[in-house]
Amino acid sequence: MISFKSLIARLKIWIKATRAPFLTATLMPVLLGAVISWSEAGRFDILTFFMVLAGVSLLHLAANTCNDYFDHVTKNDWLNKNPTPFSGGSRVIQEGMISPRGILVASLVFFCAGSLVGLWLNHRMATNVILFLGITGVFLGFFYTALPLKIGYRGIGEIIVGFCFGPLVVMGSYYAQAMRFSWTAFWASIPVGILVALILFINEFPDYEADKMVNKNTFVVLLGKEKAIILFNIFLWLVYIIIAVCAIFRSLPWISLITFLTIPLAFRIMEVSRKNFDKVDELLPANAGTIGLHIMVSFLMSVSFLLKALF
Repeated sequence: MISFKSLIARLKIWIKATRAPFLTATLMPVLLGAVISWSEAGRFDILTFFMVLAGVSLLHLAANTCNDYFDHVTKNDWLNKNPTPFSGGSRVIQEGMISPRGILVASLVFFCAGSLVGLWLNHRMATNVILFLGITGVFLGFFYTALPLKIGYRGIGEIIVGFCFGPLVVMGSYYAQAMRFSWTAFWASIPVGILVALILFINEFPDYEADKMVNKNTFVVLLGKEKAIILFNIFLWLVYIIIAVCAIFRSLPWISLITFLTIPLAFRIMEVSRKNFDKVDELLPANAGTIGLHIMVSFLMSVSFLLKALF
């Protein structure tokens, strides 16, 4: 009989394997899409919200475990000598906690479970929009590292991740509630998507040597660390420029400028990343800060739409 203590230990291993704490990258865009629907279309269904969140979260966990398996196959994670809490994979295969086959099976189970939730949501609607959005998410999530496409190895991985956790999720969450698309939701999704892409981007710096050895052409490998950190900071500024321009032209509510309260954190990330892009431990505050920035900007963006609806 399995003891409670061993059950908890096993659960911790699977939390590590799935990188569940990174599900904030799913929660925030799902929340934003639903809040915009309530603000703009006056429609919000709590069951739909939680089912969308569950479906997208399952696909996110599926992509994480799929990524671990195929980075094992290509030897990428085995060659990585600088793993951090934010990069280098979950390490459960490398540390012998779970077999490669176990990770692959878990990934396929997550993909199937997420797809079933998507099919249920699609069944409730008169169109097949959710079906097509879901197929897109499953395809990109699986083939991000899976053979033969290995999308994340071909110089567009950051763009794909930004698209998936920005426009795809925000617009999908909005559509599930409002049963139509919205330009407002689209423009709100862009800075959110950029920030998720920047989480991946900054996490690629410690992986530079291993990625280069297996021809994983991330932005950091393609540009080199010095040029890549300049591009990282340009895109960090672009987040605020897009929000400001959209607020000026009323594509976003003017109160969305409350996201500018996060600029001090952005400055801190820029400072740390410029000084420590070629170091591992010293860069960690920038890794953590970028995740925090994504959460804060996304949350404040959602708050701005709530305030718009209320006042």
